[in-house]
Amino acid sequence: MFSSRLPWNTPSNALSRRAEQLRGQYLDLTESNPTQVGLTYDTDRILAAFHHPEILQYSPDARGLPIALQATRADFMTASTSESYSWLFKLLCDPGDEVLAPRPSYPLFDLLAGLEGVHVKQYPLRYAEGWFIDYETLKAEITPRTKAILVVHPNNPTGSFVSPAELDQLTACGLPIISDEVFAGYALEPNPLPTLGDNGRVLTFVLDGLSKSAGLPQMKAGWIRVSGPGADEARHRLELIADTYLSISTPVQWALPELLAAGVQTQILHRLRTNRAQLPAALRIDGGWCAILRMPATRSDEEWALHLLEHQHVLVQPGYFFDLEGGPYLVVSLLTEPGTFTEGLRRITA
Repeated sequence: MFSSRLPWNTPSNALSRRAEQLRGQYLDLTESNPTQVGLTYDTDRILAAFHHPEILQYSPDARGLPIALQATRADFMTASTSESYSWLFKLLCDPGDEVLAPRPSYPLFDLLAGLEGVHVKQYPLRYAEGWFIDYETLKAEITPRTKAILVVHPNNPTGSFVSPAELDQLTACGLPIISDEVFAGYALEPNPLPTLGDNGRVLTFVLDGLSKSAGLPQMKAGWIRVSGPGADEARHRLELIADTYLSISTPVQWALPELLAAGVQTQILHRLRTNRAQLPAALRIDGGWCAILRMPATRSDEEWALHLLEHQHVLVQPGYFFDLEGGPYLVVSLLTEPGTFTEGLRRITA
């Protein structure tokens, strides 16, 4: 009697079960919630941002209120990046169509696409002193039902940006690009390709949001920028989708300029660089909030994570959570409070 869009019976894994049993007894090197890692927020400024009398009036605009669109240089406001994906899948795909998504990456695309009746086909990122797109495999996955290529710039958890040469390859496929750039402000070194939205060669959608850009996930605001051939028609059609939902709240939109100005991006970037400096042996990363550790092949990545939890009282994520292959790998969050991060690494390498 229920939809078959998702695998509803998803069993928990051994690591999650054991972590729940030991809650409060370990150092957590997986935390990715910026409001839980000891950052200093400008409380007065953030709260004052909601003192606009206009928040008491409801005058919806399908694309978003002008004050929010101007603050973000966006074409559409949404309630989250996840919602942005769902709108774009509705825009570009019919049920049964396909999108290409990177592997390894954050385990969300299958669920978001599945809810729209869309199938995800993965293209691999390879590692050789840095991550790169396996373009030949990507091309081989394209079929008449492929409607878009998804990229995360920089990717989570590999921390790799799309290079100019890779962008040339992607645009040569002639498909729309959905570029998730929520971590783009967290380049550890100067990035030669700050956004994919300026390519001008294919229809491109750039996604961003308050969750990462300002470290404010609780404010629930995302946005979409549209560019390239067919952008006007895409905006026209997206407006109908947006008008159907009208999901982002009025108070958050009025507060957006101040929320962006009061964000903790500078603090986060300093923390990422500080913690990354303690990982000389980690795989190369160029940005983002994660680091990948290659472990000795004496255990699988899940066995390593369980061993460290049980014996060293440190919680890390096994690489298979992100579809990392060829490990064993462990993934740690560079957002972790520095003292906790330092002690956790000491225990991992003890």
